[in-house]
Amino acid sequence: MSFVKSESLRNQFLIATPTLEDGIFKSSVTYICEHDEEGAMGIIINRPSDLKFNDLVKEFEAIETSELNSQPVMVGGPVGLERGFVLHQTPANTIEWLSTLQISPDIALTGSKDILTALGEGQGPDKFLFVLGYAGWGAGQLEQELMENDWLTSPATPEILFSTPYHLRAEAAAKLLGVDLSALATQPGNA
Repeated sequence: MSFVKSESLRNQFLIATPTLEDGIFKSSVTYICEHDEEGAMGIIINRPSDLKFNDLVKEFEAIETSELNSQPVMVGGPVGLERGFVLHQTPANTIEWLSTLQISPDIALTGSKDILTALGEGQGPDKFLFVLGYAGWGAGQLEQELMENDWLTSPATPEILFSTPYHLRAEAAAKLLGVDLSALATQPGNA
């Protein structure tokens, strides 16, 4: 299967179907950050870890930002769990951070420490997720998984990314397609 640039899933949600019964992708929603002929990269957005922001970044404990320090850290995928990211909205007067991938006009992924400093000083984006790790697919792998009906795709929305409670994100993303996830069969059957 050849890749067609217009078929990029960048800035879309991947919603796991019941065929993904085990592992980190079971019942997951993944926000696709990059997708081209070389593969895809995304962040799982509905897997909070037991960690909080202040568990990872000790120098911000003295800052009076208890809301920031208590933010959960998401498990973004099985790859590079030692690597941290901030998935965030990009306001109109955005500060340029050192390592940022602009995914859409209003959503970006930053992997440099300068955004953490800005957040700690109250100067970062208002809407964000802290993430450890990411999901990755090699060339043609995601396309194959889509053909095997492992995933549904839907347009991404900032509301689901940043405002919907974690445990409701899969259902909310599926509703964008008019799909009730609880009604999807886990086993093929006979009619």
